[in-house]
Amino acid sequence: MATTTLKPRPRPKAAPRATRARRKAAPKVGFVSLGCPKALVDSERIITRLRSEGYEIARDYAGADVVVVNTCGFLNSAKQESLDAIGEAMAENGRVVVTGCLGVEKDRILAEHPGVLAVTGPHQYEAVMAAVHDAVPPLHDPFMDLVPPEGLHLTPRHYAYLKISEGCNNRCSFCIIPSLRGRLASRPAAQVMTEAERLVKAGVKELLVISQDTSAYGLDIKYAESPWKGASLKAKFYDLSKALGDLGAWVRLHYVYPYPHVDDVLPLMAESKVLPYLDIPFQHASPAVLKAMRRPAHQEKTATRIQSWRRQVPDLAVRSTFIVGFPGETETDFRMLLDWISEARINRAGCFKYETVEGAAANALPGAVPEEVKEERWHRFMAAQQEVSRTLMAERVGRTIDVLIDEADDGGATGRSQWDAPEIDGSVHLPGAIGLKPGDLVRATVTHSDEYDLWAELAQKA
Repeated sequence: MATTTLKPRPRPKAAPRATRARRKAAPKVGFVSLGCPKALVDSERIITRLRSEGYEIARDYAGADVVVVNTCGFLNSAKQESLDAIGEAMAENGRVVVTGCLGVEKDRILAEHPGVLAVTGPHQYEAVMAAVHDAVPPLHDPFMDLVPPEGLHLTPRHYAYLKISEGCNNRCSFCIIPSLRGRLASRPAAQVMTEAERLVKAGVKELLVISQDTSAYGLDIKYAESPWKGASLKAKFYDLSKALGDLGAWVRLHYVYPYPHVDDVLPLMAESKVLPYLDIPFQHASPAVLKAMRRPAHQEKTATRIQSWRRQVPDLAVRSTFIVGFPGETETDFRMLLDWISEARINRAGCFKYETVEGAAANALPGAVPEEVKEERWHRFMAAQQEVSRTLMAERVGRTIDVLIDEADDGGATGRSQWDAPEIDGSVHLPGAIGLKPGDLVRATVTHSDEYDLWAELAQKA
């Protein structure tokens, strides 16, 4: 079996018996590398990644927990050699991940060797790693590893942000994100799921899905499939949301543009797979302002869609952000915005006074709004939104809801409901509730509310 040209390291001195007893054997990966030197470099990179995660490289089929076959697909003879190598690995070991140039002919490989665990194409290092993780998870040694398997985080242990892509393809006139972070660059779905699973296993109770444009996820990589749990997972907004929902943690979707396919996720919310929460940056409601912003300008249709969403998911909370004082915004435009947030019943809203940003196209627009007018409109917006929020919050009184605890002391606890994201939304206060700790999920009955927060009495742990 061709694996690697690396020589075995000298055998280290035996560890003390107590240490040996609590360490498990490292998983082993066999490696067959075919083709040109470029493919060999790909193999070296994958092996390096595997070794960095604690895997050992097996020297024969019998000693491998899984075998990776890096194929060649340049000539017909090379393709046949690759298929034969896959067949040999299947016969000798039976647990095989295929990668490399022949991987683009996935159907041909599966037709001849239907039992392979996963098939990935050339340069798809993350997909190969995900397939190996799926077949045999890396061994985490708490006595030796400096970093936990879920990585290091600046958030509390019970929630974490999960970034699914970088960059953005939109060209909003007030924004310079594309010039700062580039065009949309989505992560492979299996890579995202591997990170999410590690977080949940480490005790994370809430996954906050983020990107610049979450609902555009996968567009740039043509919704490529990657191996996950013995199947293929598409890099699509719905498919990823569904897979995340199967992990058993709260899944909260942020920065979602209201593309038509967003409607597909509503059934997942109705089934409690995903939290009934959508963070959608509408930015305005006036068609004239939206056009100047280079944003979708169909606010009437959007309000109708929100009503449709709430018929499917009555508990849906919609959070958004808005800009007042954008160049050319008239008093009529602004009043249209106030009427719209009331009609759409926006649960949570952040509001920003327009500021010029170096490099933004909006800087050249006519009709600059005076700073004092921006300030006055901001206060009016916040007052109007508070009234909407106060009404919606009052509808929660008397209900028994799930609360994820963020803080707790001898005087009580504070947490969040399914309608509240950390740092930006409201809280649920549980005065007198003792014996709780951050990360606890409890049931509580809402007793009263204001425009932002709820107060509740502890019922039981969820």
